[in-house]
Amino acid sequence: MARKPAPAERSTPTVRKAAVIGGNRIPFGKAGGTYASASNLDMLTATLTGLVARFTLQGERIGDVAGGAVLKHSRDFNLTREAVLGSGLDPHTSAFDTQRACGTSVEAVTAIANKIALGQIETGIAAGTDSTSDAPIVVSDRLRRTLTKLSRSKSLAEKVKLVGSLRPGDLAPVAPSVNEPRTGMSMGEHQAITTRRWSITREAQDEIALASHQNLARAYDDGLFDDLITPFRGLTRDQSLRSDTSAEKLAKLSPVFGTSSPGATMTAGNSTPLSDGAAAVLLGTDEWAAERGLPVLAHVVDAEAAAVDFVHGAEGLLMSGAYAVPRLLARQGLGLDDFTFIEIHEAFASTVLTTMAAWADEEFMQAKVHLPALGEVDRTKLNVAGSSLAAGHPFAATGARIVATLATLLRRAKDAEPEKPARGLISVCAAGGQAVAMILEAPAAKDGDR
Repeated sequence: MARKPAPAERSTPTVRKAAVIGGNRIPFGKAGGTYASASNLDMLTATLTGLVARFTLQGERIGDVAGGAVLKHSRDFNLTREAVLGSGLDPHTSAFDTQRACGTSVEAVTAIANKIALGQIETGIAAGTDSTSDAPIVVSDRLRRTLTKLSRSKSLAEKVKLVGSLRPGDLAPVAPSVNEPRTGMSMGEHQAITTRRWSITREAQDEIALASHQNLARAYDDGLFDDLITPFRGLTRDQSLRSDTSAEKLAKLSPVFGTSSPGATMTAGNSTPLSDGAAAVLLGTDEWAAERGLPVLAHVVDAEAAAVDFVHGAEGLLMSGAYAVPRLLARQGLGLDDFTFIEIHEAFASTVLTTMAAWADEEFMQAKVHLPALGEVDRTKLNVAGSSLAAGHPFAATGARIVATLATLLRRAKDAEPEKPARGLISVCAAGGQAVAMILEAPAAKDGDR
């Protein structure tokens, strides 16, 4: 008869701090560009392998790995685990896939951080990858059903009948689409409506785009990404970065969204390009980091998700950040002035502007969010190392890019002025009318961390 193990002494679990220890990503490529032949698995494996090499994790069993992709082939049903098996980590490292559209890897960070906080694991990795170059192309529903029946049919006559039922149109492949299923509209067309509703000007959008390219170029020159990026397939910098762009060049571009109405303002220059890439974040307890002589860049303080009724309501598809951030700040008793840096994902330049406008609008905040207005964002704190307009936006990878970059910025800020708090705020909008928000804070550096 099998013996039962002695019951462990029960104790109330202590919530621990989850630390961002570091990150790694590959430079983001343009769709159809350098990574055109790279799969999600190729890119995620390269990113994890770079992370393993950077932090000397070869052969180590990590507590858990969470990752995902938005555009995903059926063969990638276990994408993150497959990437782990090719990364140099101990094969006993468990992994799982998750997905919340453009907020995927922020959600992955939240999942790993929560496991660490509850004492379930000592360390973990959060990651995301996406390829618009290798997006799944599927067959029509009619052809798919016919092929399924064909594989089960017994007689030749039955097979011939099934094949004969197909029409030429059934054979046409179905191109991948990220249009909203409920509306049939693209994200850009949705945002064009929101842009017009909030009276966002073309000049204001181009200003955001120009700052993104200038800030990203400056961050590269400043060495910010030296410990955050692993070259891949010949790329050493993000392929969409245009360090030589200007307000004049941006002003010459024609609108591409909202063109069915007069006064369209959204161009290829102030909209995020389709991209390929992957990014990962290493998290752990302070003790795990200290045992390995690794720095703690920042702690994950809290996170929040939100959604809007973009189908029947008046809210825009990408406006959930206007809800997630105020709720998060209210729970933590913080305001915008309490943050050293503010990261708003640049799905479109106008998304950044409409989100900030909503935070400052007392009527909107009271009526929709039921909280006081947050006030204006200090632009000197906004996306100081560039963001998606310049770096590109491989959907599931963007959150991990932002978390690792922000944590690095916070560590620098805290080391420069140890007496001041160094907090960072993240807001990432996502398809389906959703958004995720997160707060990071850099602790005081210990002697071995500097």
